[in-house]
Amino acid sequence: MNLATPLPAAARPRRRGRAAPYLFVLPALLLFSVFKLYPIGWSFVISLHRTVAGTETFVGSDNYRRLLDDPLLWTALRNTAIVLAVQVPLMLALATALAVALNSTLLRGRPVFRLGFFLPMVTGLVAYGIVFSVLLNKDYGLVNWLLGLVGVAPVPWLTDGLWARISLSLALTWHYTGYNAVILLARLQTVPAELYDAAAVDGAGALAAFRHVTLPGLRPALLLTTVLSTIGTLQLFDEPTVLTGGGPDNATLTIGVYLYRNAFTYADFGYASALAYALTLLIGLLGLVQFRLLGDKS
Repeated sequence: MNLATPLPAAARPRRRGRAAPYLFVLPALLLFSVFKLYPIGWSFVISLHRTVAGTETFVGSDNYRRLLDDPLLWTALRNTAIVLAVQVPLMLALATALAVALNSTLLRGRPVFRLGFFLPMVTGLVAYGIVFSVLLNKDYGLVNWLLGLVGVAPVPWLTDGLWARISLSLALTWHYTGYNAVILLARLQTVPAELYDAAAVDGAGALAAFRHVTLPGLRPALLLTTVLSTIGTLQLFDEPTVLTGGGPDNATLTIGVYLYRNAFTYADFGYASALAYALTLLIGLLGLVQFRLLGDKS
């Protein structure tokens, strides 16, 4: 009778060693499940209910059907779309120009300028919103005081619908342009200098080199900043809340502000949860479209 020879200790499977990576990941996974997955799943359950006389009542998909007939939601979508279509392209164009300037060897003290343009991103959202609300105040704001020195009448920055949208766009542009410029600059510094030398040999001027060398080289970073800016715009909440409170006359009401109102002002958590899921779907669809349009097609 032949007995199998036992494996030496060194050849035995090290089950404990194989389990070590999972043990290291487990705390993070538990925290993610408790503070992320559980709230996401429970919010979907809440979206299927409505609070009636203090009692949660199951209403199925009624909250989602209600989205289609809500005029305030369409107002919030329109306001958000205006910011997305006007402010985001303007901000990214300024960030691209700024990245090219900061990458130029003709500019002295480039680290100082880079730090200066990035510093607004460090400022808290509520803090800089309060600062802008003071600066743009119609009666005692610094901006109107400076305009008055050159004979310009006070501008109702925060009390007129059009000017309130412009004020919101100015605040967003000030806060996020430097951040996007740093991302674009990091990508721009990876573009080989030989490509510019070759373009110069072929007789390409500065504009031609920018179009055929700089922009293609920046394409991945432009995609990233476009997607991040789109997501941030669709989730816009702090700035309109602090600057205008969503007014005047809902001119700066965004999806994030409207979601917050339904949840914590009207205590309609079911409808607010449905809004959150609709917003998630919208972000996902726009992200896919942007990846298809701006992604690498090679």
